[in-house]
Amino acid sequence: MTVAFALLFQYYIAPNVITHKGWWNMYTSTPGVGKRMYNSWVDGCDVYKDEHDLYSRCVGNSGVYRPTCLSAFFFVVSAIAARFRPALNREAWPAKYGIFIVLLLGAMFVPNHPLFNGIFLVSARIGAMVFVIIQQIILIDVAYNWNESWVERCNEADRIEYGSGVWWLRAIIAMCVVMYGASLTGIVLLYHFFSGCPENNAVTTLTLLGIVAITAIQLSGTEGSLLTSSVISAYSTYLAYSLVSKNPNGQCNPQLGTNDAMGIVIGLLLTAISLAWTAFSWTAEGRLNVESAQTTKSVAPSTDGTRRRRDPNGLDLDVPFLDPEDQPTSGFVAEADEDVDTEDEARQNGADLWKLNVVLVFISCWIAMMLTGWGMIQGVSGKEGEEEHTAANPTVGRVNMAMIGISQWMALIMYAW
Repeated sequence: MTVAFALLFQYYIAPNVITHKGWWNMYTSTPGVGKRMYNSWVDGCDVYKDEHDLYSRCVGNSGVYRPTCLSAFFFVVSAIAARFRPALNREAWPAKYGIFIVLLLGAMFVPNHPLFNGIFLVSARIGAMVFVIIQQIILIDVAYNWNESWVERCNEADRIEYGSGVWWLRAIIAMCVVMYGASLTGIVLLYHFFSGCPENNAVTTLTLLGIVAITAIQLSGTEGSLLTSSVISAYSTYLAYSLVSKNPNGQCNPQLGTNDAMGIVIGLLLTAISLAWTAFSWTAEGRLNVESAQTTKSVAPSTDGTRRRRDPNGLDLDVPFLDPEDQPTSGFVAEADEDVDTEDEARQNGADLWKLNVVLVFISCWIAMMLTGWGMIQGVSGKEGEEEHTAANPTVGRVNMAMIGISQWMALIMYAW
């Protein structure tokens, strides 16, 4: 929902705010509303008013910050609430959605500075940097489980008919070839389109060396899998592309001033995978955790009127042979320990839900940075016939490059370790 609102604000509402067209007439019919909203959205973007492309990009970015900032705030509050009372994470979702929508409508009239273009922008950059590392861990987990699943299918097929499971092993090898092929193709394209600057060449070369290093470490050891290494290699290449595409030097960045549609699509796809796997892992852990399993107890009556455990392989002679309709309840049922308070048990079973909300905070930050180019204002400037692709805040671009680069290498080192 946050992604949908962010895209709506960025590509529909923000352009209409600038041009005063479309649905904007509905707001201008209410005295003071249209002017208030206009001033809020263009706050801090007036310095780019003479350059329409930069001005539009700035207002569009401010539109993205509104739903993503509220999403991050929502999950921060949810994390705090779930930390002390886990049951709150599963309750009153209709009311939560309603509150989120009301706050989002109110945020449309809040000025950009200092909340959105100041506090949240800096926080989102740090949060997105953390999420790059978390996403690496998620992808490693996905790849390991993927590899183990196909190996298990191979073993099952061999147990039925020896040799029939070879197709699963070939499928694993084929996916490794696809991933490494995509990674190496990306490296070649980076050398071709983003060369000309020492920093870009260094990023591409170091990424290639990192891929070779983690693959060599995996092949020389007994742990890990080639499929996992290939997935991480492809992800590292994507991070390298994200890094060099933030270079504010137009001579070696053909993406400067353009809308990076491919980067957004890949980023959204990775975000969807991360969300799906995170949700599955959390719910699966709750279902499969032995400690959360309930004990089975016999409910067959005894002579003294108390419940006691019976031998499942024997007969319960305390239960007479009666008509089934008249026979008392017997057998095994799932029954929690009577000495454990219900609230304490719920808290124990959901004790880690607050961590899930923290991950969602970082995902909200990542979405904001992915859709706005990490907050860099870039576009086409200059007079007609003399246009050039430029970044209005080049220092921010270089800081973003450094943050993505640090995240990339921290992730590679963690996997190698």
